[in-house]
Amino acid sequence: MTEKISRSIFKAYDIRGIVDKTLTEEACEQIGQALGTLAHEKKVEKICVGRDGRLSGPRLQKALIKGIRKAGVGVYDIGAVPTPVLYFSTVYLNTGSGVAITGSHNPPEYNGLKMMLAGETLFGDGIAALYDRIVSGDLYTALNEGSYKEVDVVPAYIEKILSDVKLSRPIKVAVDAGNGIAGPLAVKLLTKLGAEVTEMFTNVDGNFPNHHPDPSKPENLVDLQAQLKSGDEEIGVAFDGDGDRLGVVAKDGEIIFPDRQAMLFAGDILAHKKGSVIVHDVKCTRNIRPFVESRGGVCVMSKTGHSLIKAKMKEVNADFAGEMSGHIFFHDRWPGFDDGVYAATRLLEIVTRFDDANKPLKDLPNAVSTPELQIPTEEGENFTLVEKLSKNAKFDDAKDIIRIDGIRVEWDDGFALARPSNTTPVVVLRFEADTKEALERIMKRFKEEILKVAPTAKIPF
Repeated sequence: MTEKISRSIFKAYDIRGIVDKTLTEEACEQIGQALGTLAHEKKVEKICVGRDGRLSGPRLQKALIKGIRKAGVGVYDIGAVPTPVLYFSTVYLNTGSGVAITGSHNPPEYNGLKMMLAGETLFGDGIAALYDRIVSGDLYTALNEGSYKEVDVVPAYIEKILSDVKLSRPIKVAVDAGNGIAGPLAVKLLTKLGAEVTEMFTNVDGNFPNHHPDPSKPENLVDLQAQLKSGDEEIGVAFDGDGDRLGVVAKDGEIIFPDRQAMLFAGDILAHKKGSVIVHDVKCTRNIRPFVESRGGVCVMSKTGHSLIKAKMKEVNADFAGEMSGHIFFHDRWPGFDDGVYAATRLLEIVTRFDDANKPLKDLPNAVSTPELQIPTEEGENFTLVEKLSKNAKFDDAKDIIRIDGIRVEWDDGFALARPSNTTPVVVLRFEADTKEALERIMKRFKEEILKVAPTAKIPF
């Protein structure tokens, strides 16, 4: 194949681009053949392929499948499903390999691919290697194209969860799916579990006409908060565009951010299994370590990124991981992939043990913190800025500096984090402290050091 393929779409955790500009049908076919070539080398016979609700999904899926089959590898087409159902299919159909065609929480004009092969999620060098194969023409073409079969795995996914998760009492829950692919499945599953569901934007619409399907941004939870205040639901949940992330809102409208969700889930697991290893990313609260350790668990900090967290979980044999962006990974009674819909069922399982479903949420340790803040940069400059900060900044008053992913500076009463995003040209900042005064001091202190190494940086506070 000689068509040029854009290097820019090969990101750290997945492939992502603007449809028909950087991510074309030709590119998807080439990527499919590269994946198929790799599968052929690893003796993988079949790959599961699914897609989210984006308008470009069907044709990109068709092109990808054509490429995979060209390399002689068979395809299970599991249709339009949340990304976690694709992950589930790789276990259920025993392929260990799958591709989700999804733009996740990006605007409608985007789409992308999340990939796993032979039980490993592709990231970093593994994704870059696909690009190298395509441009060098190192692609295998089989004499006979691979097989093709449509399979509906949703009934098995629902049955598996219903056989395991049990609610202690009926509960009324508001579900905001942001018109993403998770809506219909989440409503069906939660109803079968015994919950009464108030549906919000649960019809799939790739134009996302109501709000952006990204529950990590507070502005996308405004409708859910309003519903909880006016309605008789006890709790609210929200999903991102492809259903692998969870947002949670308490009855009074308080957002329970994912690092606090992680404490709730970790506490539940540790009540049944002492010594469990709990992984969290660098953006999470300082409260998580004492919370886990006081309950007999082992706490491990990881780089941010769903692929990197899965790799870390394997390395340390973790029972659970939580990421600040809303990716929640259960590996105690579930196969260890990030699944917002399954996480919602586990949430309801915990809160229905209480007469007041919000009590366990409100009892979680809390701190004064900022949401994710961003410094916009030129492409690649975000890495340079954080590197300079890490090398040159002086934090003599800090008690610890962690450099596993960017720079996280810990004081006795709070922390500051700066890390380069692997998906967009920004530096991600996050701050947390015991008090409002401490938060202001830490933010001011960090800002001073950033401006010393990057005087023109547009700092958002």
